[in-house]
Amino acid sequence: MATIASPVNRSARPTRSPGAASRIAFGALLLRDLTVLRKNLGIFVARTIIQPFLLVFVFLYVFPKIGQGIGGGSGLAGESAFAAVLVSGVVGLSIMFQGIQAVALPLANEFGYTKEIEDRVLAPLPVSLVAIGKVLAGAIQGLIAAAIVFPIAYAIHAKGIQVHLDVHWALLVTLIPLCSIMTSSLGLMLGTRIQPRNIGMMFGFIVLPITFLGGTYYPWTTLSAVKVGGFPWLQALVCINPLIYVTEGFRAALTTQSHMPLYVIYPVLIAFCALLLWLGVRGFYKRVLS
Repeated sequence: MATIASPVNRSARPTRSPGAASRIAFGALLLRDLTVLRKNLGIFVARTIIQPFLLVFVFLYVFPKIGQGIGGGSGLAGESAFAAVLVSGVVGLSIMFQGIQAVALPLANEFGYTKEIEDRVLAPLPVSLVAIGKVLAGAIQGLIAAAIVFPIAYAIHAKGIQVHLDVHWALLVTLIPLCSIMTSSLGLMLGTRIQPRNIGMMFGFIVLPITFLGGTYYPWTTLSAVKVGGFPWLQALVCINPLIYVTEGFRAALTTQSHMPLYVIYPVLIAFCALLLWLGVRGFYKRVLS
């Protein structure tokens, strides 16, 4: 007598766990961002090098050629010291701009007319991981930007000006990822707090003050000379600027110039990472749910 096989219970098959689904989706989102970066690599390199190239070219090549003094008018020694200060500042500035350009500007488009963010948050992972994925992708671009900018900043200088660098690899290897994450978190916070129609104002009211008061062109220690009633008000004021800790960190890692103490730089950078990431994720939640 023939027996009839019972139908296969397809619902009994093991399914993918939520954790595994989240990991796969997170990796896919990150891979998508890196694929977009690879396809637009030429534009990425151009936007990365244009500002630091012009800064270094004008200050370290054109000014000495036309007799325009730099470095406080202290001759070649002062010019060489300023070159070392500028190289470390330019590397930090490039990482900051990548964090803003790679995270804040795309978010403005994705929350704006493209509505691409709706596709991302439908992925099978927590919304917070979508935001963290944006930060990680921006941090990777910051790492690449540092690798591109440093040789350019070091190589371009006029005859007679020597860029005296003293690389501390332990500091450099730890600072670059930390600064990249911090600046990408800043980009996430700005991109979720500023409306797309106002994103242009961000550069005038936020990015420019951060740049000029971020120690790109001068060490933080020299600001003690700017006083009112004996109080170094500017040196104290710039401490609220996250870029000052980035540039001072690279000044400690790349030069023998005076710099902010490392026991201040590292804890404050970590604190800024935590604060800006928390604010960015909160803002991301609000914008997604609104």
